[in-house]
Amino acid sequence: MRPVESRPKEKRPVTVRVAVWSARHPWRALAGWLAFVVLCLGVGLAMGTHKATGEDYRVGEAGRAETLAAEARLDREPVEQVLISARSGPLTQAAADPAVRDVTARMRKLPEVARVAPPVRSADGSALRVAVIMKGAEADADEHVAPLAAQTAAVQRSHPELRVAETGSPSVSVGVDTQRGDDLALSEAITLPVTLLTLLAVFGSALMVAVPLLLALTSIAAAVGLSMVVSHLQPDAGVGTNIILLIGMAVGVDYTLFYLKREREERARAGGRLGPEALVELAAATSGRAIVVSGLAVIVSTATLYLATDVVFSSLATSTVIVVLAAVLSSLTALPALLVKIAQRADRRAARRAARRAQRTGRRPEPRERPDGPGRLWRALLRPASEHPAGTLCVSVLLMLALAAPALGMQMRVLNKDSHSREIPALQTYDRLTTAFPELRVQHQIVVRAPAAEAAEVASALRKLSERAQSDPLYAKGVTPLVKTSRDRRTTTMELSTPHKVSSPEAVASLDRLRTDHLPDTVGAVPGAEFAVSGDVAHDTDYLAHQDGKLPLVVGALLLLTFLMTTLVFRSVVIGLIGVALNLLSAAAAFGLVVVFFQHGLASTLFGFDTAATSAIGSRVPLFLFVILFGLSMDYQIFVVSRIREAALRGVPTREAVLHGVGASAKVVTSAAVVMVTVFASFMFLHLAEMKQIGFSLAVAVLLDAFVIRVVILPSALTLLGRASWWPSRTMRRAQSAVPVP
Repeated sequence: MRPVESRPKEKRPVTVRVAVWSARHPWRALAGWLAFVVLCLGVGLAMGTHKATGEDYRVGEAGRAETLAAEARLDREPVEQVLISARSGPLTQAAADPAVRDVTARMRKLPEVARVAPPVRSADGSALRVAVIMKGAEADADEHVAPLAAQTAAVQRSHPELRVAETGSPSVSVGVDTQRGDDLALSEAITLPVTLLTLLAVFGSALMVAVPLLLALTSIAAAVGLSMVVSHLQPDAGVGTNIILLIGMAVGVDYTLFYLKREREERARAGGRLGPEALVELAAATSGRAIVVSGLAVIVSTATLYLATDVVFSSLATSTVIVVLAAVLSSLTALPALLVKIAQRADRRAARRAARRAQRTGRRPEPRERPDGPGRLWRALLRPASEHPAGTLCVSVLLMLALAAPALGMQMRVLNKDSHSREIPALQTYDRLTTAFPELRVQHQIVVRAPAAEAAEVASALRKLSERAQSDPLYAKGVTPLVKTSRDRRTTTMELSTPHKVSSPEAVASLDRLRTDHLPDTVGAVPGAEFAVSGDVAHDTDYLAHQDGKLPLVVGALLLLTFLMTTLVFRSVVIGLIGVALNLLSAAAAFGLVVVFFQHGLASTLFGFDTAATSAIGSRVPLFLFVILFGLSMDYQIFVVSRIREAALRGVPTREAVLHGVGASAKVVTSAAVVMVTVFASFMFLHLAEMKQIGFSLAVAVLLDAFVIRVVILPSALTLLGRASWWPSRTMRRAQSAVPVP
């Protein structure tokens, strides 16, 4: 074998130069990549993850109230409630008292506990609760709640005739985190076998199957380590690992598949006349460039989430950017090295087989160049777009618009304790606690800051507010509000209870009435008084308002950047506009389906999902889905349109170039889509409602994008436009000038 004559080094793109170096020094490249992965993990584990604090989540009036309270050192204290009830029948005083004394004595000994409140009996006498106030900040309490849970379990063992359980925001947070970890393990158990089978069907070789998986998993490992390091600059909101796994497996396998497919095509075309290094160079010049552009598109699209100025979206963006960078890097460095070593091994085996065949037949077989065009199946699938582009385009677009129509009725809300899985023990206890003590469901925290000389007026105004609340059916009756005043007498807080669930219309109405009616009429009359309301309902309401305010900025930046990137890559304004339009169509259809399945309850009917997780769309789902879909859709668009453009630049008429480009990339795009859908769909089996919705919507969107957008709508549009598709590219105009107009 002889290598092809290479172009001068100075004319090679960086992607080609890196690939060629890796191909010529495979062991060094592989050792360097593994060293990079180990280094990332080692440094990340050494530094640990810096988690977001309560301050990072503050937005709107709720955030202002929390800041005022924090400045006066009147932050909400972390509280765990120990609920004591009878296993059957009424709870007697004789049975409850020993358990209360046991809980109180045990909790007071713990260094994590600040104080233990006296027991409170429910109105119906069925339960007692003991409030355990922890030291430190509420946001950090989940790290110190384990000793309290251990003591509660010990009390339960000592009093088996009673039901003794613990709940509270810290223990619920621990339960959600534990469930998330179990969910990730389940997702991996589902994803890996299906990915293996898909890759085996594509390549028919266990060795080739191992390559995409190995690179995807090492990219994920490197990204996890890097995310720990970056968390010290951009705090992690607790969703980073989920997103790294979700996106990392999808794009990691995708990028490897596209590179492998191109290398195999070049090998088949060369018919044994080129060496492994030359084949890698040819693949790097085409698919390698496409991988870099595709990765950059995902990164740029995802980076628009930073414009939302929200710690969760920033964490999602950071995790996505890191894992995509790692996947691109592995495809440009480790993958060429692996391909060369595998090819060398295959060539040696082929040479031995050829030698044995020559001994038997007396002549060596001539190498054959095999075509890489579309097969019969894909020619049949592409025939409507090729022969009847106008009708095909109209019907397919109308179908996508019909799928998108339900999105017009989308209802969003912040998913909270009401929507979490009830398999978490702390939430089961929470439900029993709030049934017995409905006043604990919602507490509005009112924060008032005024001159110290007005302290008496503030106290009087808050009493009037409490009296008004007692006569208002939206607020809890017979509950004495908890009032605290700072040492300088300038800041006062009061907690007002509402006996409704956090997500209920009544709870939202109580907040609105408090902010627009009760507070201005009472505290608003105090000279120089500044006031704000926080709490779970206030935080959720203000968060939605904050997100709605940022939505136009994020969407506008995303559309503009996507258009500019596509236009620059393909030197065509028309392709840029088509790309934006198709991405919008794909996202809209996915939104419509997620509304039907989750908001309208079809997912509960078909899959048995908890109705609490399907009554509304998580507030973060649409924006995250919109941004990620634009990035992932660019994957397919870049790879498919790149193949079409290559053919068109060779002088192939646009109609035939479309057929060739879509057909040549069809098998690998389909395989990549199956892998992506598998990864995303596995998240539907998780417990977190938002992850269910994100997984479902991404899986549906990828299916639509791969099998409707890229196989039907895109070919139809390009076929209709013909040469106009490439306007105003001069290079394409010259290439197509020799092609007769049909």
